[in-house]
Formats: sequence, C-alpha cells, structure tokens
Amino acid sequence: MPRNARPAPSHPRTVAPSHSLTHLDARGRVKMVDVGEKSVTIREAVAGGEITMSAAALKTVRSGAVAKGDPLQTARLAGIMAAKQTSALIPLCHPLPLTHVSVELIPTRRGYRITSRVRTAAQTGVEMEALTAVAVAALTIYDMVKAIDKSMTIGDICLLDKSGGRSGRYTRAHTPKGKSRKGER
Repeated sequence: MPRNARPAPSHPRTVAPSHSLTHLDARGRVKMVDVGEKSVTIREAVAGGEITMSAAALKTVRSGAVAKGDPLQTARLAGIMAAKQTSALIPLCHPLPLTHVSVELIPTRRGYRITSRVRTAAQTGVEMEALTAVAVAALTIYDMVKAIDKSMTIGDICLLDKSGGRSGRYTRAHTPKGKSRKGER
C-alpha cells in the first residue's frame, strides 16, 4: 500500500438517506430495492452504443469473411442472451420475466451503432437489461474481430428511452457526440 494511502474502513459509514440512491440504506450499505409493493406495469427500455473499427476490419465484417463466423448475428444473439441474464451479472438487479428483447446493428461509416429494446410486465424497469444487451453485443463483435483489429473502440453506451413505472417516461435529450438516434453521422 502506498505511504499516503488510507485503508478502506472496516465498518460502513453512516450517510444521510438519499431519495436518489435507492441501493443504499441509511448507514450507506448496499441493498437490493424492495419492489414488492410496486404495481406491475408494462415497462420498456431502449439503449444504444457503438463499436468502431479499422477499415480492414470493417471490410472483413461486411464481406462476410470473418473466420469465426458472422459477428453481427452472433452479437445479436449474445445481446439477447445477456439481457436475459442481467440479474446474474449485476448484483442488485431483480430477475425479470422479459417479454421482448431485440438487438439491432446499424452500419455506420466506421463500424456499427447497436440498439437494444427490452420489454417486461413487472414491478421494476428493464434499463439494465437493455444496457447489458448493448454492451455484450459490442463485446461479442470485438471478440470475433480482434484478430484483425485489436484497436476497436466500444463506447457511448447509454439509455435512450424508457417508459412505464412510477417515474414515467424518459427520453434522452441528445444522443452522445451529436449522433442521430439512427446511428447516422
């Protein structure tokens, strides 16, 4: 441990209750939110992100010549599977009965814009499932194309839209870096 570093406290510190940090109790300890009293409603979330790659990698993907197979179809399937497993990956997420998951990969000048849409009828939302689907789809493309381009970049993963539940509708005012919602530049 560096000379000026302080060890982490062995006991939780007391913090003021916060209405915005529902995963913390009054003492600052993590907790799973109790959704038992919430109403079951139709909830939907849309998330987006992107992967950019070299011209050589993009040419290989678009020509269908990736040695491991079609990275786009594999990424779509991986994203759907990841959404279904979100509660096993993110410690405080509730397992949810998903009624719909889609993952779209839209070509851009330097790669792909990835969009995921997830729906459920439940007591809590599906934002984490939509975000997880996008992240895992991008990681799957990276895994399948890394032999050609290890410098690929994954980024701009964000919630674009959500509906349902007590907090109502949210629509992102601006997409990252001025991109349109359809992935055009």
